Amino acid sequence: MLPSAWAAPSVSTTLLAAWQTPDEHRVGLVEVAARQWSVQRSLPVPTRAHGLLVERGASVLAVARRPGDWLLRWHPASGKTQWHWAADDRRFNGHVLASADGRQLWTTETDLDTASGCLGLRDPKSLEKTAEWPTHGMDPHALLALPQAVGDWPAGTLVVANGGIPTLPETGRAKRALDRMDASLVALSPQTGALLGQWRLDDPWLSIRHLAWDPVTRTVGIALQAEHPDKAARVAAPVLAVWDGQGLHAATAQPALAGYGGDICARPGGGFVVSCPRADALALFGADAGWTNSLVHKTAYALASAPSAAATPWWASGDEGVLVAGEGDQPPRLAPAAPQAPPRLQFDNHWQRWTG
Repeated sequence: MLPSAWAAPSVSTTLLAAWQTPDEHRVGLVEVAARQWSVQRSLPVPTRAHGLLVERGASVLAVARRPGDWLLRWHPASGKTQWHWAADDRRFNGHVLASADGRQLWTTETDLDTASGCLGLRDPKSLEKTAEWPTHGMDPHALLALPQAVGDWPAGTLVVANGGIPTLPETGRAKRALDRMDASLVALSPQTGALLGQWRLDDPWLSIRHLAWDPVTRTVGIALQAEHPDKAARVAAPVLAVWDGQGLHAATAQPALAGYGGDICARPGGGFVVSCPRADALALFGADAGWTNSLVHKTAYALASAPSAAATPWWASGDEGVLVAGEGDQPPRLAPAAPQAPPRLQFDNHWQRWTG
């Protein structure tokens, strides 16, 4: 239960979101005020969307959930769309990233013939693939470009999460041969794709999935998803790891959170928030990966934060409404849906703050 004294930003924020209803899948813009949220504009998509990206020029990119076959550019103001479909021997793995100068797009993908991971280089105007780099692992998922140097790794270095789960095209999302899991975090050159570094956790059953940048401590937070064959070990597994440029550090002092980190964002003052939908919780960690506390939030999933080193407001989706966190790490307030919100709307994994 949330204390009545908890505060939230009084100015409304618009988030780029993806969601599903019993009848369809959509991407759209959601306005979140201190006391309610509402859908502003939206567009139906063929299948469930996953990764989202706000582009310069008031357009957005959305990628199908893995194993996905579509990439979409949408202009919310005009409604204009641009679709691109994956080659027959490739599938999108749900995430896309633009370079800081906007001249390059990268998409994480899987080679269906070999199950190996690859990074597709795409023309930002046509969305066509111009080259491809290996990710040196299987099941690549989220990726980010370092905004600032981390240790020996310069700003701009590409960091890619190799989930490490083997799959086959005919089994779709079904997992196979989990005893051959090989999750890793890799650093790649943004100019050549050369492998600069690769790190693994001590526990081989932890899949490395989603990434967030902490501007306060200059560390990368990683949401983990456990695949242990033993249920007790899976339920108790850490949902966060932190990369400091030297190694991966799994969460410490964490209670059981069902072993599933859905999304991740930076926390005010340093550290990370991880959504745990299977535990109906939001887990809060310091930048050293130490667990500090958890907030009850039913089916917590999508997270977004404002890119500020001093104060980082954040927003979390859930079945009962949007949790809106105030500046300076003040505790959040629940914003329920506006009366006109679509019935039984379920948000997907990710949000992006709309700046268009």
